[in-house]
Amino acid sequence: MTNALFIAVEVDDPVATNPGMAAKLEEVCPVDIFRATLAGVEIVPENLDECVLCELCINAVPVGAVRVIKLYSGQTLPA
Repeated sequence: MTNALFIAVEVDDPVATNPGMAAKLEEVCPVDIFRATLAGVEIVPENLDECVLCELCINAVPVGAVRVIKLYSGQTLPA
């Protein structure tokens, strides 16, 4: 983790290990935080600081499967 990060992203295992869900996350994220692989999704750490809190990733998967944690306030999206 670098000092510039203001968010963390968590993805539940059923979504993280699903190649179809991984492709969907990669497609919807405007700042390339997610990378789809044959094994599922990888989070691209160097892109985390580009997050615009658009919630597209949260809305692309089942409710609660992706969480964006604001490290500066402790708030988690979705709220």
